[in-house]
Amino acid sequence: MAYQAGGQRPAPRPAPVSPQAQDYLRDYAALVEAVPFPSLVVDHRWDVVLANSAFETLFRAVGPHPTAMPGDNFLRFVLFHPDAGSVLGEHESSWCLPMLAHFAASLERHGHDPALQAVRREIAQDPLMEAAYRQGLPHWMRAMGEAAVEHDGAVRPLLHPDPRWGVTDCRIVGETPKALLDMGYTRLTMVLRGRRPATARGVRPRPRRTAGHLTVVPAPEA
Repeated sequence: MAYQAGGQRPAPRPAPVSPQAQDYLRDYAALVEAVPFPSLVVDHRWDVVLANSAFETLFRAVGPHPTAMPGDNFLRFVLFHPDAGSVLGEHESSWCLPMLAHFAASLERHGHDPALQAVRREIAQDPLMEAAYRQGLPHWMRAMGEAAVEHDGAVRPLLHPDPRWGVTDCRIVGETPKALLDMGYTRLTMVLRGRRPATARGVRPRPRRTAGHLTVVPAPEA
């Protein structure tokens, strides 16, 4: 496991500003690698700074994509990769909408960031995703509340390529030490919770799509 490399991006990811920060990240990479569950460190754009072998294993069957590989930018993967739903169960409601909500908040805080602006333009190019972002997302957030948006503590379905896990759930645990926070980074770990029946509601992968990113705009609950 090492710093994630390559991939086409709208703008380069920021680097630590000091040799001390780089040394810390090298040591922190060893800690992340030791975790048996998928774990990653991202910046405010969701560019992946570190990811462990368990994370790479989870997404090993994902096909190539010029801008939305999970090890390059996790936000873009969730929103734009046609294979995202083959790993992220209940992709639209459990992953895409919460990520759209976080993206909207990031855009408010970092509105001039060219990488975030590029994501916003790509959303606008897809009619269903644009409708979800402009109309569906505000209703969904009001109906579901902050708990549905927050990553830390959320339990979300996965379709793990390892048959020992198969159809499972993960609890997302946010665990960001101050040193990472000071660099503008966040760490998230997907704690796998055990295999569940493959017939469980809503966890079958959606068909691979070649155009568009959403199939429906979820209606808010009454």
